[in-house]
Amino acid sequence: MIFFFATLAFVLCLGSVSYQMSKSTIKTIAKSSNQQTVNQTAEKLDLVLERYENSLQQSLFGKEIQELVRQGSLAGTDARQQIIIKQKLVSALGNWAFSNPGVLGVYLIPENDSMQSVTTGMKDDDFLEGAKQSEWFSESLDSGRTLWMPDQVAPEAGGPTSLFRMVKSLTGSLGTGYVVVADIKSSILGEELGKISLGKKSVVQLVTADQRLIATSAPQGDRGYNQIWSVAKTDQEQDSLQGKDAEGKESLTVYSTLGTSGWKLLSVIPVGELTLDANKIMLTTYLSAFIVAILAIAIGFLMARTIAGPLNKMKKLMQEAAKGNLKVRMENRSRDEIGELTVSFNEMMEQITELVDQTSKTALEVLETAKELGEASRKTAISAREIAASTEQFATGAANLAREAERGNELTEQITGQMKYFASVNREMGDSALNVGESSKRGIDQLAELEVQTDLTGQKTAALTERVNGLKETASSVLDVLDVIQNITKQTNILSLNATIEAARAGAAGRGFMVVADEIRGLAEQSRQSIEMVAGIADGIMNEMNETVIALSEVTPLFGKQREAVKETNAIFYDVQEQMQAFIDRLDSVTASIEQLVVSQGVLSESMGNVSAVAQQSSATSDEVASLSGEQQNVSEMLVQLSNNLEQASTKLEQKLALFKI
Repeated sequence: MIFFFATLAFVLCLGSVSYQMSKSTIKTIAKSSNQQTVNQTAEKLDLVLERYENSLQQSLFGKEIQELVRQGSLAGTDARQQIIIKQKLVSALGNWAFSNPGVLGVYLIPENDSMQSVTTGMKDDDFLEGAKQSEWFSESLDSGRTLWMPDQVAPEAGGPTSLFRMVKSLTGSLGTGYVVVADIKSSILGEELGKISLGKKSVVQLVTADQRLIATSAPQGDRGYNQIWSVAKTDQEQDSLQGKDAEGKESLTVYSTLGTSGWKLLSVIPVGELTLDANKIMLTTYLSAFIVAILAIAIGFLMARTIAGPLNKMKKLMQEAAKGNLKVRMENRSRDEIGELTVSFNEMMEQITELVDQTSKTALEVLETAKELGEASRKTAISAREIAASTEQFATGAANLAREAERGNELTEQITGQMKYFASVNREMGDSALNVGESSKRGIDQLAELEVQTDLTGQKTAALTERVNGLKETASSVLDVLDVIQNITKQTNILSLNATIEAARAGAAGRGFMVVADEIRGLAEQSRQSIEMVAGIADGIMNEMNETVIALSEVTPLFGKQREAVKETNAIFYDVQEQMQAFIDRLDSVTASIEQLVVSQGVLSESMGNVSAVAQQSSATSDEVASLSGEQQNVSEMLVQLSNNLEQASTKLEQKLALFKI
């Protein structure tokens, strides 16, 4: 639509400018041509008037005529002589009038009243009666130059005068001067004006200084017959004016002043007649605008079919792709920019499909790893609970050992006074020593199992750390692929901006392509938003992986410390077992050598003190092991929680990826 109106406006503006320029040029040329024609016609009319004036000068102002007028003006001239003089003058006037076509009548008016006026041809008595009292008569005698004036009788219907008069005088001495007035038909000048052809409806007029129409080229009844254009009072001898006639139409007036009479010859032609050829330009402009409008509609329909149609189809496919259907593809039927855009769209969908497929596989692997990690974490938690229970039993045994050691010490102090009970007490001590030995043996076995479980837990933790690191690298590769797609989107946006700039440079011809560039930029923006959403999910996975790695990094040193504590506890149990064995041996020796009981009492007291110290140390060590086991259990439960979080994140990622159809 914009292309249509822009093209139509351009054609109309161009046609209007051409029309105005042609109109102005035609008016300028017509003005110059008419001015030249009017000047030539004015010169020709001057020649006509000068011919009358020269002929009159030669015929009626010769010495013979002057002498006749002088004699007639004398007071002593008799009537017979007056008649002869009058006949001769009438004959001279008649000969001159006959020899000059267009002359209607001639008046010879003496300055002196002694002689009557002489006339020939058509006579105007009213004019003749008031001639000597008129201003022109005195002016003619005073100036001695030729005067030209229109008829005093107003013409019918406001048209041109039927005749004009030439007044020429001769000033004599003693009142013998005279004035000759010649009535000449205005049609003589009208015929000359009628020979001028300035165009249809043009009018040529001869106007006096007081706005009296002398002659016109317009026939009676025409618009220029009785209309006088107001240029007669201008001071310029020749010029051109633009105005409006009585009908309100624009007209061009060119005038020139006659040198003989001071009358103005003017030509008037309607501007509309001059610009008829220019109207053809305007008609051609409208026809061209109509043709251009049809072509613009056809081109617009073709552009809508070849550009807007594929773009709308691509828009719908992009909307389906945004909903998750990555199977959409667009058929390529052309090799132009739309075809290249179609190829780029299909390639983009292929790359997005491949990315989603790879991300789905990675998500499945992450989910499987999360499940394995959760299973290992749960097993670790169970082992930690078992270790905690064993450690609690070991602590109970150590406490019992401490109590038994205290009792042995008390029995040793009472052995002197209670010798009679020595045998029974000795058996009880032997039984207690055997129990302690068995408990020590069980503690050693439990610690060995705890050491094995601790090593296994450390190995599982290391394997888990490696798998989490591998998962982190996989997620990093997903981010790298997203970065590549992001760069492709940015390049697509840059290409659309370049296309917009080139379209702006191309002006109206590139506005269709500017629409294509805007659509491409919109598609790139939608791709960028989808990529940012996938990048956000991948970033969430990376954050969970980093937290898991940090937790595993914190757990690994704890397992090392636990293993060292188990080894130390195992060494203590071995020491206890050896002491118990020595104690049993000593009890045997007491049983065998009761006589040496008093001697061995000091040794027994010392040994029981050692046993008490060892028992207390064992109790403290068992408490420490119990504390470490509790911490291990907490770490195991935390690892289970992290595994569950990883599994949930993997499940969410799988659900998000399930929205895409590939």
